[in-house]
Order: sequence, then structure tokens, then C-alpha cells
Amino acid sequence: MPQTTLTLYTRQQCHLCEQAKQAIMELKDEYLFHLEEFDIDQNDELTERYGLMIPVVLINGEEVAFGQINKFILSNRLQKKF
Repeated sequence: MPQTTLTLYTRQQCHLCEQAKQAIMELKDEYLFHLEEFDIDQNDELTERYGLMIPVVLINGEEVAFGQINKFILSNRLQKKF
């Protein structure tokens, strides 16, 4: 079974980003996934694409959540991948 990749787009000094990462880390015990984290301020294209939306979470390249990240919504989306 291919491994699920969860991508988190963030930026420094972002309270919502910190909350999103905490929710994701709480799901690590329940689901097997590889976490990739990118600071959008390090890439002009990402800043343009996600600047007002962060944090943004993708599962296997599919955007599943942004802004207020809900742990239960992420859990449901991860469950569908397994």
C-alpha cells in the first residue's frame, strides 16, 4: 500500500498554523502518513497561491482543509485514504 502524504503549508508566527500542526501530530498515532511541511514565505509561488489561506493541508496532493484546521475533519479524510 502506498504511503499517504500529508502536506502542511504554513508561515512563521502563525497561531493557526501551530494549532494545525498540533492537530496533525495528534493524528500521527492513529494514521500512518508522511508529513511534509513548507513555509510559504520561502517560495513566491506558494505565497501567491496560499497567502491568505494558511494553514493549508493537502492529503496526497488534494487540498482538504485551510484556515481553522479541524482535527476531526482531517481524521475523516485520512480514514477515507485507508
